[in-house]
Amino acid sequence: MNEQIPLGSESLADNPQADEQRDDHTRELLSDVAYKRLGIVNVAFYGKANAGDGAWVLIDAGVAGTAGMIRRAAEKRFGKDARPAAIIMTHGHFDHAGALETLAEDWDVPIYAHPLELPYLNGTASYPPPDPSVGGGLMALLSPMYPRHPYDVSRWLQPLPEEGKVPHMPGWNWIHVPGHTPGQVALWREGDGVLLPADAFITTRQESAYAVAVQKPELHGPPAYFTQDWEAARASVERLAALEPEMVVTGHGPAMQGPEMREALHQLARNFEEIAVPEEGKYVRNPAMPESGDAYRSS
Repeated sequence: MNEQIPLGSESLADNPQADEQRDDHTRELLSDVAYKRLGIVNVAFYGKANAGDGAWVLIDAGVAGTAGMIRRAAEKRFGKDARPAAIIMTHGHFDHAGALETLAEDWDVPIYAHPLELPYLNGTASYPPPDPSVGGGLMALLSPMYPRHPYDVSRWLQPLPEEGKVPHMPGWNWIHVPGHTPGQVALWREGDGVLLPADAFITTRQESAYAVAVQKPELHGPPAYFTQDWEAARASVERLAALEPEMVVTGHGPAMQGPEMREALHQLARNFEEIAVPEEGKYVRNPAMPESGDAYRSS
Protein backbone atom coordinates (compact mmCIF):
# COMPACT_ATOMS: atom_id res chain seq x y z
CA MET A 1 0.00 0.00 0.00
CA ASN A 2 1.58 3.26 -1.16
CA GLU A 3 1.11 6.84 -0.07
CA GLN A 4 -2.61 7.56 0.19
CA ILE A 5 -3.47 11.31 0.10
CA PRO A 6 -0.39 13.59 0.18
CA LEU A 7 -0.54 16.77 2.27
CA GLY A 8 1.64 19.84 1.88
CA SER A 9 3.87 21.26 4.60
CA GLU A 10 1.63 24.35 4.77
CA SER A 11 -0.99 22.16 6.45
CA LEU A 12 1.31 21.20 9.33
CA ALA A 13 0.01 22.52 12.65
CA ASP A 14 3.32 22.36 14.55
CA ASN A 15 5.30 25.49 15.45
CA PRO A 16 8.89 24.22 15.93
CA GLN A 17 10.34 27.65 16.73
CA ALA A 18 7.88 28.28 19.56
CA ASP A 19 8.35 24.73 20.85
CA GLU A 20 12.12 25.21 20.96
CA GLN A 21 11.79 28.44 22.94
CA ARG A 22 9.32 26.89 25.37
CA ASP A 23 11.43 23.73 25.79
CA ASP A 24 8.89 21.59 27.62
CA HIS A 25 9.40 18.50 25.43
CA THR A 26 5.96 18.82 23.79
CA ARG A 27 4.58 20.23 20.56
CA GLU A 28 2.09 22.91 21.62
CA LEU A 29 -0.75 23.52 19.18
CA LEU A 30 -3.02 25.68 21.34
CA SER A 31 -2.63 27.06 24.85
CA ASP A 32 -4.31 23.94 26.25
CA VAL A 33 -3.52 21.29 23.60
CA ALA A 34 -0.10 19.75 23.07
CA TYR A 35 1.29 16.41 21.98
CA LYS A 36 4.50 14.43 22.12
CA ARG A 37 5.85 11.97 19.58
CA LEU A 38 7.18 8.80 21.20
CA GLY A 39 8.87 6.99 18.33
CA ILE A 40 6.01 5.39 16.42
CA VAL A 41 3.08 6.99 18.26
CA ASN A 42 1.78 10.23 19.77
CA VAL A 43 0.39 11.00 23.20
CA ALA A 44 -1.60 14.18 23.81
CA PHE A 45 -1.83 16.58 26.74
CA TYR A 46 -4.86 18.69 27.61
CA GLY A 47 -4.28 21.62 29.98
CA LYS A 48 -2.55 24.97 30.10
CA ALA A 49 1.13 25.33 30.89
CA ASN A 50 1.91 25.40 34.63
CA ALA A 51 -1.59 24.12 35.40
CA GLY A 52 -0.30 22.15 38.38
CA ASP A 53 -1.31 18.90 40.04
CA GLY A 54 -4.66 17.45 39.00
CA ALA A 55 -5.37 20.18 36.43
CA TRP A 56 -4.52 18.44 33.16
CA VAL A 57 -5.33 15.22 31.29
CA LEU A 58 -3.17 12.68 29.46
CA ILE A 59 -4.60 11.09 26.32
CA ASP A 60 -3.09 7.64 25.67
CA ALA A 61 0.08 6.20 27.17
CA GLY A 62 2.57 5.41 24.41
CA VAL A 63 4.73 2.33 23.99
CA ALA A 64 6.40 0.33 26.75
CA GLY A 65 9.42 2.05 28.23
CA THR A 66 8.20 5.61 27.65
CA ALA A 67 6.64 6.31 31.06
CA GLY A 68 9.69 8.34 32.09
CA MET A 69 9.54 10.45 28.94
CA ILE A 70 5.84 11.12 29.49
CA ARG A 71 6.37 12.04 33.14
CA ARG A 72 9.26 14.38 32.31
CA ALA A 73 7.27 16.13 29.61
CA ALA A 74 4.32 16.49 32.00
CA GLU A 75 6.52 17.99 34.73
CA LYS A 76 8.09 20.41 32.28
CA ARG A 77 4.71 21.53 31.00
CA PHE A 78 2.51 21.42 34.09
CA GLY A 79 4.87 21.66 37.05
CA LYS A 80 6.96 19.48 39.35
CA ASP A 81 5.17 16.31 40.49
CA ALA A 82 2.03 17.40 38.63
CA ARG A 83 -0.20 14.36 38.15
CA PRO A 84 -3.09 14.37 35.68
CA ALA A 85 -6.71 14.49 36.74
CA ALA A 86 -7.22 11.40 34.57
CA ILE A 87 -5.89 9.35 31.68
CA ILE A 88 -8.21 8.97 28.68
CA MET A 89 -7.53 5.91 26.51
CA THR A 90 -8.59 6.11 22.87
CA HIS A 91 -7.95 2.36 22.61
CA GLY A 92 -5.72 -0.30 24.11
CA HIS A 93 -3.21 -1.35 21.45
CA PHE A 94 0.37 -1.86 22.62
CA ASP A 95 1.57 1.44 21.13
CA HIS A 96 -1.11 3.43 22.96
CA ALA A 97 -1.17 1.58 26.29
CA GLY A 98 2.42 0.36 26.67
CA ALA A 99 3.31 2.63 29.60
CA LEU A 100 -0.18 2.66 31.09
CA GLU A 101 0.38 0.22 33.96
CA THR A 102 3.53 2.06 35.07
CA LEU A 103 1.86 5.48 34.92
CA ALA A 104 -1.21 4.16 36.76
CA GLU A 105 0.96 2.88 39.60
CA ASP A 106 2.93 6.13 39.73
CA TRP A 107 0.04 8.57 39.53
CA ASP A 108 -2.93 6.66 41.02
CA VAL A 109 -5.53 8.50 38.91
CA PRO A 110 -8.69 7.35 37.09
CA ILE A 111 -8.36 5.80 33.63
CA TYR A 112 -11.30 6.06 31.23
CA ALA A 113 -12.10 4.01 28.11
CA HIS A 114 -15.11 2.96 26.06
CA PRO A 115 -16.97 -0.04 27.52
CA LEU A 116 -16.11 -2.18 24.47
CA GLU A 117 -12.41 -1.51 25.06
CA LEU A 118 -12.43 -2.41 28.76
CA PRO A 119 -11.65 -6.14 28.29
CA TYR A 120 -8.30 -5.20 26.74
CA LEU A 121 -7.48 -3.01 29.73
CA ASN A 122 -8.77 -5.09 32.65
CA GLY A 123 -6.76 -8.22 31.93
CA THR A 124 -9.56 -10.36 30.52
CA ALA A 125 -9.08 -10.39 26.72
CA SER A 126 -6.46 -10.00 24.02
CA TYR A 127 -6.89 -8.47 20.59
CA PRO A 128 -7.22 -10.75 17.55
CA PRO A 129 -3.95 -11.50 15.75
CA PRO A 130 -2.72 -8.79 13.36
CA ASP A 131 -2.65 -9.33 9.62
CA PRO A 132 0.92 -8.89 8.31
CA SER A 133 -0.23 -9.45 4.72
CA VAL A 134 -1.89 -6.04 4.39
CA GLY A 135 -0.39 -2.60 3.93
CA GLY A 136 3.11 -3.64 2.89
CA GLY A 137 6.20 -2.34 4.64
CA LEU A 138 8.35 -3.52 7.51
CA MET A 139 5.98 -2.39 10.27
CA ALA A 140 3.25 -4.61 8.82
CA LEU A 141 5.58 -7.57 8.35
CA LEU A 142 6.74 -7.32 11.97
CA SER A 143 3.20 -6.99 13.37
CA PRO A 144 2.92 -10.64 14.55
CA MET A 145 5.70 -9.79 17.01
CA TYR A 146 3.88 -6.82 18.54
CA PRO A 147 2.30 -7.34 21.97
CA ARG A 148 -1.45 -7.89 21.91
CA HIS A 149 -1.92 -9.18 25.45
CA PRO A 150 -4.34 -7.33 27.73
CA TYR A 151 -3.16 -4.72 30.18
CA ASP A 152 -4.59 -4.82 33.67
CA VAL A 153 -5.36 -1.42 35.11
CA SER A 154 -8.71 -2.57 36.50
CA ARG A 155 -8.01 -0.86 39.84
CA TRP A 156 -8.23 2.55 38.13
CA LEU A 157 -10.36 1.72 35.08
CA GLN A 158 -13.78 3.27 34.48
CA PRO A 159 -16.10 3.46 31.45
CA LEU A 160 -16.45 6.81 29.75
CA PRO A 161 -19.72 8.57 30.67
CA GLU A 162 -22.65 7.48 28.52
CA GLU A 163 -23.69 11.04 27.66
CA GLY A 164 -20.48 11.58 25.69
CA LYS A 165 -18.72 14.14 27.90
CA VAL A 166 -15.00 13.67 28.53
CA PRO A 167 -14.11 13.72 32.25
CA HIS A 168 -11.98 16.72 33.29
CA MET A 169 -12.04 18.16 29.75
CA PRO A 170 -14.81 20.82 29.63
CA GLY A 171 -16.18 21.41 26.15
CA TRP A 172 -14.95 18.06 24.80
CA ASN A 173 -17.00 15.05 23.73
CA TRP A 174 -15.97 11.51 22.95
CA ILE A 175 -17.19 9.85 19.75
CA HIS A 176 -17.27 6.10 19.25
CA VAL A 177 -15.20 5.34 16.12
CA PRO A 178 -14.91 1.53 15.87
CA GLY A 179 -13.21 -0.43 13.13
CA HIS A 180 -9.57 -0.28 14.11
CA THR A 181 -10.68 -1.66 17.48
CA PRO A 182 -14.22 -2.25 18.83
CA GLY A 183 -14.10 0.50 21.45
CA GLN A 184 -11.90 3.14 19.85
CA VAL A 185 -12.94 6.73 20.60
CA ALA A 186 -12.09 10.11 19.13
CA LEU A 187 -12.11 13.30 21.21
CA TRP A 188 -13.80 16.37 19.74
CA ARG A 189 -14.03 20.01 20.83
CA GLU A 190 -16.71 21.67 18.74
CA GLY A 191 -15.88 25.17 19.96
CA ASP A 192 -12.68 25.42 17.92
CA GLY A 193 -12.84 22.31 15.77
CA VAL A 194 -10.01 20.35 17.39
CA LEU A 195 -10.20 16.60 16.77
CA LEU A 196 -8.14 13.78 18.25
CA PRO A 197 -9.23 10.87 16.00
CA ALA A 198 -6.97 8.22 17.57
CA ASP A 199 -6.20 5.71 14.77
CA ALA A 200 -9.51 6.11 12.90
CA PHE A 201 -7.34 7.93 10.37
CA ILE A 202 -3.72 8.97 10.68
CA THR A 203 -1.24 11.33 8.99
CA THR A 204 1.60 8.97 8.13
CA ARG A 205 1.92 5.58 6.47
CA GLN A 206 2.17 3.50 9.64
CA GLU A 207 2.81 0.26 7.77
CA SER A 208 6.21 1.53 6.56
CA ALA A 209 9.16 1.91 8.95
CA TYR A 210 10.69 4.52 6.61
CA ALA A 211 7.49 6.59 6.50
CA VAL A 212 7.13 6.37 10.28
CA ALA A 213 10.71 7.65 10.69
CA VAL A 214 10.42 10.46 8.13
CA GLN A 215 6.81 11.46 9.01
CA LYS A 216 6.03 12.85 5.55
CA PRO A 217 2.47 14.11 6.01
CA GLU A 218 -0.43 12.37 4.29
CA LEU A 219 -4.04 11.53 5.08
CA HIS A 220 -4.15 7.78 5.61
CA GLY A 221 -6.69 5.24 6.76
CA PRO A 222 -6.19 3.32 10.01
CA PRO A 223 -3.05 1.17 10.38
CA ALA A 224 -4.04 -1.78 8.21
CA TYR A 225 -2.37 -4.65 10.04
CA PHE A 226 -4.34 -4.05 13.26
CA THR A 227 -7.70 -3.01 11.79
CA GLN A 228 -10.38 -5.57 12.64
CA ASP A 229 -13.50 -4.32 10.85
CA TRP A 230 -13.10 -2.33 7.62
CA GLU A 231 -16.78 -1.49 7.16
CA ALA A 232 -16.95 0.00 10.65
CA ALA A 233 -13.67 1.83 9.95
CA ARG A 234 -15.19 3.40 6.84
CA ALA A 235 -18.27 4.58 8.75
CA SER A 236 -16.03 6.09 11.44
CA VAL A 237 -14.05 8.13 8.92
CA GLU A 238 -17.30 9.37 7.37
CA ARG A 239 -18.55 10.41 10.80
CA LEU A 240 -15.37 12.35 11.58
CA ALA A 241 -15.18 14.02 8.15
CA ALA A 242 -18.71 15.34 8.67
CA LEU A 243 -17.47 17.29 11.70
CA GLU A 244 -15.35 19.55 9.44
CA PRO A 245 -12.43 19.72 11.90
CA GLU A 246 -10.06 22.67 11.87
CA MET A 247 -7.15 20.74 13.40
CA VAL A 248 -6.41 17.03 13.85
CA VAL A 249 -3.96 15.38 16.24
CA THR A 250 -3.85 11.76 15.15
CA GLY A 251 -2.40 8.75 16.94
CA HIS A 252 0.40 8.53 14.37
CA GLY A 253 1.95 11.30 12.30
CA PRO A 254 2.13 15.08 12.59
CA ALA A 255 -0.76 17.31 13.62
CA MET A 256 -2.45 18.91 10.59
CA GLN A 257 -4.87 21.77 10.07
CA GLY A 258 -6.78 23.81 7.54
CA PRO A 259 -8.70 23.41 4.29
CA GLU A 260 -6.28 21.04 2.54
CA MET A 261 -6.51 18.64 5.48
CA ARG A 262 -10.31 18.83 5.49
CA GLU A 263 -10.56 18.18 1.75
CA ALA A 264 -8.19 15.22 2.10
CA LEU A 265 -10.34 13.85 4.93
CA HIS A 266 -13.46 14.15 2.77
CA GLN A 267 -11.63 12.44 -0.08
CA LEU A 268 -10.67 9.60 2.25
CA ALA A 269 -14.28 9.29 3.43
CA ARG A 270 -15.69 9.34 -0.13
CA ASN A 271 -13.21 6.84 -1.51
CA PHE A 272 -12.34 4.81 1.56
CA GLU A 273 -12.71 1.46 -0.18
CA GLU A 274 -10.27 2.37 -2.95
CA ILE A 275 -7.80 4.35 -0.83
CA ALA A 276 -7.60 2.57 2.51
CA VAL A 277 -9.05 -0.94 2.35
CA PRO A 278 -6.63 -3.71 1.28
CA GLU A 279 -7.66 -5.83 -1.71
CA GLU A 280 -7.22 -8.97 0.35
CA GLY A 281 -6.66 -9.69 4.01
CA LYS A 282 -7.74 -11.64 7.06
CA TYR A 283 -10.33 -9.09 8.21
CA VAL A 284 -11.40 -7.59 4.88
CA ARG A 285 -14.16 -10.15 4.36
CA ASN A 286 -14.24 -11.69 7.82
CA PRO A 287 -14.23 -8.87 10.37
CA ALA A 288 -13.55 -9.55 14.04
CA MET A 289 -16.55 -8.09 15.84
CA PRO A 290 -17.73 -7.95 19.46
CA GLU A 291 -21.12 -9.38 18.49
CA SER A 292 -19.57 -12.62 17.29
CA GLY A 293 -16.98 -12.76 20.05
CA ASP A 294 -14.16 -12.75 17.50
CA ALA A 295 -12.89 -9.37 18.74
CA TYR A 296 -11.95 -10.78 22.14
CA ARG A 297 -9.48 -13.61 22.49
CA SER A 298 -8.63 -15.56 25.59
CA SER A 299 -5.81 -13.95 27.50
